Amino acid sequence: MSTQTPRRGPLAAVKVLDLTRVRAGPACVRQFADWGADVIKIESPDYMEVSDGWGGLRDGPDFQNLHRNKRSLTLNLKDPDGLAVFYQLVAEADVVAENFRPDVKFRLGIDYDTLAKINPRLVYASISGFGQDGPYAKRPGFDHIVQGMAGLMSVNGDPAHGPMRAGFAVADVGAGMYCAMAILTALIERQTSGLGQWVQISLLQTMIAMLDFQAARWLFLHEIPGQSGNDHPTSIPTGVYPTADGYINIAAGEQAMYRRLCLALDRPDLVEHPEFNSEALRSQNRRALNDVLSAIIRTRSTSAWIAAFERASVAAGPINKINEVFADPQVQHLGVAQPLRHPRLGDIDVVGQPFSLSRTPSQLRTAAPDRGEHTERVLRELGYPSERIAALRAKGAI
Repeated sequence: MSTQTPRRGPLAAVKVLDLTRVRAGPACVRQFADWGADVIKIESPDYMEVSDGWGGLRDGPDFQNLHRNKRSLTLNLKDPDGLAVFYQLVAEADVVAENFRPDVKFRLGIDYDTLAKINPRLVYASISGFGQDGPYAKRPGFDHIVQGMAGLMSVNGDPAHGPMRAGFAVADVGAGMYCAMAILTALIERQTSGLGQWVQISLLQTMIAMLDFQAARWLFLHEIPGQSGNDHPTSIPTGVYPTADGYINIAAGEQAMYRRLCLALDRPDLVEHPEFNSEALRSQNRRALNDVLSAIIRTRSTSAWIAAFERASVAAGPINKINEVFADPQVQHLGVAQPLRHPRLGDIDVVGQPFSLSRTPSQLRTAAPDRGEHTERVLRELGYPSERIAALRAKGAI
C-alpha cells in the first residue's frame, strides 16, 4: 500500500471528489491532484463488478498515469448509507467532478442542484460527449466518434487515404484540460460571490474549439478546409521532407524564415523565384516547391540538416518515435518523465506536468491507489468509529 505524504502546492487547500472514469474526467482531475489538492476517487465496491477501475489494467501505464496522487474510497451510491457518506463528503468539498451519462447523476441523487443545497460553495463539473441536453445528449460519447463529428478527421491526414483520426485521444484530453481550467475559473469567481456553480463541457465543443483557425476559416470566410497531409494548410513550406536517412520537419512559411531556408540550402535563387517569392504563391504552387526542396534535402542526413538549420535559425526538427522523444536531451532536461514508487510495480515513470511554477511546483507523491485503499482513513476523517465502518462494509455500502 502506498504511503500518503503531506500535500503541498498551490491547490493544497482544495478538496475534490472524483467520480470520473475512463479518460476525459481523470485527465481533468489529475491537474488538481498533481498541484496538491486532496483528491478522493470515489469507486464502486469490488462486489459490484463495475469497471470504473479498468479491471486488470489498473496496474497498466494508462491507469497509473491518470490516477497518481489520489486517494481511493469505495462507496455504493445506490445504497442509502453509501449515499449518506457521499453527502457528508460533499458538505466539506470544493469540487465534484463527474462524466456519467447526463441522466445518471439525477437518478443517483448526486446532481448539481441536489448537492448545492448541501454545499452552496460547491463547484460541480460535468464532462459529456455532446452536452447535458440537446438532441445528442443521450448518445455515448467517445473520442474517436467526436474526432469525426467535430471535423478533425476531415482536415487530418492525406486526401489520398480518406479521413484520418489523430493518433491520441485529443478530444478526451482536451476536454479534461478545458474542464480543469473551467473549474479553476469558477473557484476564483467563488472568492467574490461565495457561491459555486455548475461547470459543463463536452467533447464535441472541445474538439471544435481545438480546431481553432480551421474552424475560424469557415466562420469568417466560408472556406471548407480540406486534408493537406503533412503540409500546413496555409503556410508553405511547412511539412515533412525526406532526408538521406529518414525525414525532417521544416516550418518556413513566413517570408523571412523562407529566405533563411533558401540560404541554408545554398539556393538563394529560390527566394525571388517567380512561382515562390510570396507566401500566397508558395501556397498556390506548393507541390512544385516541395518537389524542389525534397530533391535538395534528401542529399544529406537528418542530423546534418538539423545542424545546418540551427546555425541558420530555420525552424526544423526530427520526427521522433516515442522512445526517441524520451531520449532527447531537451526532453530529459525538462524532466517530462517523472518517477514514482509503486508498492507492487516498483519504480515506474509517468508523464509529468507540462507547465511549471517557480515557487509552488507540482509534486508526484503517490502512485495510483488500489481500489478502496483509503476507505477507512477517509471515513475516520469524517468521524466514523470502527464498528460503524465495519457495519457499512458488511452491508455493502462501502
